[in-house]
Order: sequence, then structure tokens, then C-alpha cells
Amino acid sequence: MAGPRVVIIGAGVVGAALADELSSRGWTEVTVVDQGPLPATGGSSSHAPGLVFQTNPSKTMTELARYTVEKLCSLDVDGEPCFLQVGGLEIATTPERLAELRRRHGWVTAWGVEARLLGPDECVARHPLVDRERVLGGLLVPTDGLAKAVLAVEAQIRAATARGVRFLARHEVLDIRTDGGDESGDRVSAVVSDQGDIPADIVVCCAGIWGPKVARMAGMNLPLTPLAHQLAWTGPVPALAGQAQEAVRPILRHQDADLYYRDCFDRLGIGSYGHRPMPVAADDIASVDSAGPMPSVLRFTEDDFADAWTETQSLLPATREAKVEEGINGLFSFTTDGLPLLGESPEVKGFWVAEAVWVTHSAGVGRAMAEWLVDGHCSSFDLHACDVNRFEPHQLAPDYVLARDCQNFAEVYDIIHPLQPPGAPRPLRTSPFHVRQRELNAYFLEASGWERPQWYSANEPLLARWDIPVPNDWAARMWSPVVGAEALATREGVAMYDMTALKRLEVTGRGAAAFLQRMTTANVAKSVGSVTYALMLDQDGGIRSDITVARLGRDRFQVGANGNLDLDWLTRHLPADGSVAVRDITPGTCCIGLWGPKAREVLQPLADEDFSNDGLSYFRAKRAHIGAVPVTAMRLSYVGELGWELYTTADMGLKLWDTLWDAARPHGGIAAGRGAFNSLRLEKGYRSFGTDMTYEHDPYEAGLGFAVRLDKGDFIGKAALEQRKADVRRRLTCLTIDDPRAVVMGKEPVYDGDACAGYVTSAAYGYTIGKGIAYAWLPAGLATPGRTLHIGYFDQRIPAVVAEEPLFDSSMTRLRG
Repeated sequence: MAGPRVVIIGAGVVGAALADELSSRGWTEVTVVDQGPLPATGGSSSHAPGLVFQTNPSKTMTELARYTVEKLCSLDVDGEPCFLQVGGLEIATTPERLAELRRRHGWVTAWGVEARLLGPDECVARHPLVDRERVLGGLLVPTDGLAKAVLAVEAQIRAATARGVRFLARHEVLDIRTDGGDESGDRVSAVVSDQGDIPADIVVCCAGIWGPKVARMAGMNLPLTPLAHQLAWTGPVPALAGQAQEAVRPILRHQDADLYYRDCFDRLGIGSYGHRPMPVAADDIASVDSAGPMPSVLRFTEDDFADAWTETQSLLPATREAKVEEGINGLFSFTTDGLPLLGESPEVKGFWVAEAVWVTHSAGVGRAMAEWLVDGHCSSFDLHACDVNRFEPHQLAPDYVLARDCQNFAEVYDIIHPLQPPGAPRPLRTSPFHVRQRELNAYFLEASGWERPQWYSANEPLLARWDIPVPNDWAARMWSPVVGAEALATREGVAMYDMTALKRLEVTGRGAAAFLQRMTTANVAKSVGSVTYALMLDQDGGIRSDITVARLGRDRFQVGANGNLDLDWLTRHLPADGSVAVRDITPGTCCIGLWGPKAREVLQPLADEDFSNDGLSYFRAKRAHIGAVPVTAMRLSYVGELGWELYTTADMGLKLWDTLWDAARPHGGIAAGRGAFNSLRLEKGYRSFGTDMTYEHDPYEAGLGFAVRLDKGDFIGKAALEQRKADVRRRLTCLTIDDPRAVVMGKEPVYDGDACAGYVTSAAYGYTIGKGIAYAWLPAGLATPGRTLHIGYFDQRIPAVVAEEPLFDSSMTRLRG
């Protein structure tokens, strides 16, 4: 099959990889255009130093890098290899970095890449230029190495060309032509270049640092900033004299000083992230013909490199006999969360992007995008965190993008705690309750721009009631014993939780019920007032999201969603006849979770409706007034206690808080934060999408088979589920930890004996049950209650026992009472 007419904009390492991957799947009516010459087009690929370190806190990013390594190792150009597999060595010169390398070793092990921790002598043996007195230890990944980016481009161009792909050098893209398409909006029809129009059914923007400029031609706002990054080359280093091979030592990272190094015969390449951020607008990048060596290379600013050179001479004493002979300020793409931008425009059908992709992940992204385009979904990688439609509207604001992209540049090698919130600009989004939360001395973290209390210092007097165990030093960061006290106070009394950050969508129209039946796994076409827990799946049966669907009227539903990707997914599947509308109602609404065994005592005297068990049973909703405040009340609880989610409009939010607060205080009621919430939900075994399960998991593996109704009509993913149901090879499994200090944080490897068998997703201390809790993906054969495994945590192996779930109130009597 020739496939549709595809035009790829950009023939760098991503565009070439995509052309190769598409053509290998039979899509050969592909044209790749670039404003520069081939194969060195003048973009970031043409000057990239080529260091490929696979270790990343993101499982997806590590897997994209691993595939890139595997593919590039198989490529050559006339016998010259495209990858030099010299290994990658990260060293520590401080105790904090040494601990971080142990954590990184856990990540890369959990993600299935071989790695070893080394002592100082072993580090020097691997890289003899390193000063033994400076180094405390290291992390070695033997399969890391150097990508020869331009050679990789050429090799993939040759492979794609042999299958019929057309590459057009010196074609500058001037515009993206669209037409009316169909009832659902515009569709791409051609790429306009300075040498004529190129008809297209699909356009993929792989323009790298020019991405924002090209995307704007299709009406798309791409949150990407090109930033200059310094790369210098020494002259001959006497200690390397006579080195006949380009590289023999492992690529080296000295993250304590924001530096990396690579061999180049008798010279060294030095990269630095330690200088000031130097952003450049995509529109201000020089043209191919007017640039010096190439558009992506700016003049080297020696003063910015001075500290890097001083540190290099200290760490690698042999360089004291050499000089910095040349350098560049090379442009690379940065994003607000450090992840790529992949996917289709929400406005223009057929316009796709594969942007902010470095050489490290390039071939993996090429494969992922090819699968997505050809099959309609990506089967090899979980791309939910990379989807370009993940952002909230404020996250596309130019000032926000510039500030966060520059911050990510500055933090690229920093030690980042899992709970560490981003810096400025803050605050961005505040709930109507924010003023009261500040009065209660809330400690705020951030979620999708929302300021969200983690705990309240006003609750410190509760510590006199309970002895709260203190976790290890790492887990104790951005933690307080008040977290435990708030959790226990919720179990014993009543607490108010700010749930405003939860995404809320309204689905309306005469076709709304049928639409949601098609989009979800459960039966949501029930009576008005019903609330249903359901999943949304991809075509392959993978979980795209878990949601609650409340039927508030015959043709009106409220969906509790996980983020903007849910809005995007629903919008893309809307019927063309206009019978269904979806809108985000989050900004204009707010929510308080009122939960605990005394919740009814607080709420009922305030309400004009019956909130007894008969009046509003579990997983039912109704409208009521709480004092003077109109609310939609849903009998749900993510913490496993009696209570309700109470929704109202933002203008009435503060009044709702004050009304509930005044009524709750005589019952010992408190405000509680996200720390307590997470502990309580894990005691109940409640999953969190994006952490516990993602696109790569199906409902049966994730323990969510109860949310699937195969006996209802057709829904997206149903056919695939019928095949997958009988073949569950892995399970999301509950583990408990006896040692109260051994609280883990997530993403740690889980060992069966000496073999890594899986990895932790969510974790917290269960204050009610008096044990640590960790959920982990494990082979089904190991998910046997009572079995002892071990979690790798820094330099420890922590015993953890497989447990039946839920750990608390398995009879559900507290929820349904």
C-alpha cells in the first residue's frame, strides 16, 4: 500500500527517522522537505554532540532512548557506524549526587536497561582522565554511547529513498494550506514551499527549533523555546595523544557542575548547562543562506563558559595542558515540562507535530509516530505524557512558556524531588477557598497550575493525639507529621478536602447518552442522578483514562476527568451532526470533598434535601442547597469514608467553604490536604491514572475489570479487550512495608531475589493500617498474597509483602453507611 500523501517538514534526525519508519510500514507516498541541504540540514541535528544517556525518570523516555540506541547500532553509512557504543558514565562529586545516582540506577533498572553502580576506583578505570580525589562514585550504563546524528540522518534517508520516499532539499516552507474538510473542521491539503505547493493528506512538523514558526502556519500554538547550549572543543590533550579511534572512553556526565564530556580522537568535547538561559525566538533564527556555519549555531560567548572550563580543569587535570580551541552556542528545543510534543493539532485535522525531540529519543519517536499514524494508536510506547494536547490553556501563554522553558534549561541536571513544584510563575490558578487555606497556613504544591494544599500547619495541635512515624530523609521532604494526623482525623471525624483541581467536563445534547456509551466501558445510560465509574480505552484496549460520569439530566452529564487529554479525546470523537457538545467547566466551578464518619452530622442540618442513605445512596447525585449555596452533591469518596463531593459555581465557593467550616468545627472537623488524601486512597486501593495505569495497561491487568461491561453495546476498545481478557500476564499489585521509615516514593524497582521483576507506581504510608503501602506492576505469577519481594530504594533493599486489597474496609460498610 502507498498510504496517504504525507509531507514531513524537517529532514533532521526525527524527520528522517519518521520517513524510514513510515515507509517500512508500507506508507511510501511520503515527501520530506527541508530548507537546508541534506543530510546536514542546519538544524540541531547537524551540530548535536550526540551523547545518548538512556537513564530518565520517565519510563517512556527511557524506552524511546533504548529503541534509538538499538536502531542506530544497526545502521551504518558505507561501513561507518551511526552509533559508537562506548557506554555512559555519570559521576558524583558530592554525597547528594551519589545518593541521586543510586536513585537513577533504580529508575533505569526498573525500566529494563542494564546499569551498574561503580566505586571511585572503577570510575577512574573506566575514564582515566577523572581525578580520583574528586569522584565519590558513578553510574555506568554499558549500552549508552555516541550517536553520529548526521550519519544517522543519511542512513535513514537512504533506506526511505529506496522504498520510494522523496526528499526535497532547499525547500523553504511558507505556509500550510487547509480546506474546509468536513463538518468537523479544517483539514490540511498542501504544504506551500518557495518552490511550489506539495499536496498532502497528512503533514508532520519535525522542524525542531523552527517548530513554533511552522506550527503557527496551521494555527497551532506550540509551547517550545529554542535555547542556546554551549559546546566547546579542546585542542589536543597530551594525555590522549595517539588515540586512533574517535571515542574509546564512555561519555561522561558531571551533573554537579552541569557538564558533560565526550572523546573526539585526541580532543575533548565539553557541554555545559551551567550558564544563563539564552532563549531565541523561532522567528529570529537566521535563514540557511544568511547564517554562519548553520542557523542553529550562534556565536560562542566565552565569558559564559569560563566557570565550566575552570571546573573541567579541576575534574579532568589532563585538560590543564590544553586549551579551548573552538565553541558554539547551539540551539536546542526546550518545553515547559521537559517532554516532547507529539500528536495531532486539535484544530486542523491531518496536521501533526513531532517536536522537542533530541537525538537521544529520535528513532524511538520516529517509530512511535509511525505507529500512531498508520495504526491509529501507538502500541510500542505509552505517549500520554508526550501528547501535545496535554496542556491547559494557561500553559500555552507565551510568558508562561518562556519562563518554564528557561527554568527547565537551568534545572536539566538538578536533583528534583518527586513532589517538588515548579517555580515561577506562581500562583497561577487558585480555588475560591484559597484565602481560607492561607489563613490555615496551608503548605501548597501545584497541580496543573492549581495551588493545592498538601497539609495545613493549623492542624499541628492534632499531633498531641497521635504518634506519627517519621519517614526516611528523602520521603520527609515536603512532608509533615501533620499529614498523618489529618489522615487519622478524617478516619475518626470529618474533614474538608479541596477537590477543585479535578477536571470537570460537561457533556450535553440529545446524543450525549449514546455518545458516552460508545466512549466508555461501563453502562452510563442509567437514570438521572446515577454516577458511574468508567474507563475510556484506546482501540487496542489500553486505558486512556478513568472517569466518573454523573447523569444530571436526560441530556446532561458531568464527567470527572483526569486532564486536558480527556477533553481532547472526547472532542475528537464527537458526532458530526452536532447532537453532542463537550465543554470544560472546571474554571467556573469548584468542589469540596466532605468526608469522614461524622460527615452526615455536619451536612444534613445545613441541607434542604435528604442526605440519609435512603435519600442519597452511594454513587448517586442530586442538587440541593447547603445553607444559601446551590450545590450538586455526589455520593462519592476517594478516601474510603462516608461523604460527598459538593460542587458549586466559583462565585459561591467561599460561601460554601465558610458554611461547611462553621458547621464542621463543633464536630472536630478540619481542612485536610493532598498528603492525607493520597495515604487514604491507597489504603482503599483506589487507582490514579497516569501514575498507576496508563495507555500501556488494560483494565484486567490494572484490577479494574469491574468497570467493564462487555455485555453492553459496542464501545471503543471492546474488541481488543475481548482478546486481552484471557491473557493477563502482569498485575498492578499491592505491597505493604513493615518498617515505618521505609516509605518509598514511586518508580523504584521491585526485585524477586536478584532479578528486577517490576516497578512501583504510587506509594505512601498508611496511617490507619500502620504500614507503608506501595503499588507495583509485577508479573502475574508474583502477585500472590503473602509473597515477600524487595523494593530497591537508593542503596537499600526493602522487604515488601504482597497483600490482598483493599487494605481498609474491604466490606465497604463505611462508604455505604
